[in-house]
Amino acid sequence: MIKVLLVDDHELVRTGIRRLLEDFEDISIIAEAENGEQAIGLVRQQKPDVILMDVNMPGIGGLEATRKLLQIHDDMKIIVVTIHVDEPFPTRLLKAGAAGYLTKGCAVDEIVEAIRTVHKGKRFIGSDVAQQLAMSMLPGNDKSPFESLSQRELQVMLMVTQGQKIQEIAEKLCLSPKTVSTYRYRLFDKLGVKSDVELTHLAMRHGMIDDSSAAVDA
Repeated sequence: MIKVLLVDDHELVRTGIRRLLEDFEDISIIAEAENGEQAIGLVRQQKPDVILMDVNMPGIGGLEATRKLLQIHDDMKIIVVTIHVDEPFPTRLLKAGAAGYLTKGCAVDEIVEAIRTVHKGKRFIGSDVAQQLAMSMLPGNDKSPFESLSQRELQVMLMVTQGQKIQEIAEKLCLSPKTVSTYRYRLFDKLGVKSDVELTHLAMRHGMIDDSSAAVDA
C-alpha cells in the first residue's frame, strides 16, 4: 500500500483528489494538510510514502515546504500538483528535489501513474508540463521575468502577493525582517516594479498566482 499525504489549502480540491483515488486499492490517503507547516508536522507523525503538494498556499507555501521536507527527509517522494505549467515553477521545484510535477487539469490515470512511478524511485513529469518545458527551451520564446529570481526571492514574492507582512514572512522563513526587506526590494528591482500592488499585477499577468491567491489590495 502506498501511503499518500495530500497538501492543498482548498478543501474541495483535497476532497476531489481523495475520492478519485479511493478506487485504487494500492493507494491510500492517510492524512491531509492545508499548508506547508502542517505538512511538515504530519510527515513526522504519519510517515507517508508520497506527498501530493500544491504550490500556492498560505504560510510558507509549497516551494519552501518542499525544500524543507527534503532537507529533513532527503528520500521523500514529493509530487507537485498545481495550476502552474509555466516556468519558473516546474524547473525550480524539480531542482529542489520534487520527484514529480503535475497540473490540476491532468487525468486521474496520470496522478495514479505518477504516484506509482515516484514510489519506485523514478521521476514523473505530466505530459502538458513536459511539453511546456520543451517549448520553453526553443529559441525565440519569451522568457518569464520571474525566471531571473533566486529561489528565496521567488518564495518572498509568493508570500508578499498573498498579503503577508515583512515580520510575518521573516518568522515563517526564519530570517530577520531586514533580510526579508532586502529580498523584497531586490526582486522589485529585477522585475521593474515599485510596490506590492504592481508586483501582484505582474505576477497575475504571468500566471505566477491566480485571483484566489492574490491578497494585496489592488
